[in-house]
Amino acid sequence: MKKLGLDATDIRILSAVQRHGQLSKTRLSEIVNISATPCWARLDRLKAAGYIRGYHADIALERVVDFTQVVVTVSLTHHRKADFERFEAWLYRHDEITECIATGGGMDYVMKAVCRSLTAFQVLMQDMMDAELGVDRYMTYIATRVVKASHPNIAKMAGPVPADRTD
Repeated sequence: MKKLGLDATDIRILSAVQRHGQLSKTRLSEIVNISATPCWARLDRLKAAGYIRGYHADIALERVVDFTQVVVTVSLTHHRKADFERFEAWLYRHDEITECIATGGGMDYVMKAVCRSLTAFQVLMQDMMDAELGVDRYMTYIATRVVKASHPNIAKMAGPVPADRTD
């Protein structure tokens, strides 16, 4: 589905902000290739419209502390709205769970947990089971290294749909 209301300049602004974070008015206008005042006005409009959720630093966590990263798939016993809401409320109470997506198919959730140790991760999983969230089963996968971590290419995603596709 294509979102309406964004032109190529808006996409260039979003791409620049995604790649570089907060930029000065001058630097952003240089990257986007329009003058500073209209560029900043567009940025303000994009922020106000909710296209930019925030700015974040990419911290080299491995330089700060030793940690264990685990990917966990979770399947719930029942699939009522209240079951999903209860599980998701539990997720939000745990900072160790850094990402979670709801999925269709064999598993209901895929989440990433970052803990100080494997023991701390085991305590987290025991808490999940003790909370009586209706977890039918879960599988854990210890991450050994990050091979790729990136954001989608906004310009490519917002570009024209190839002729052989119909969306």
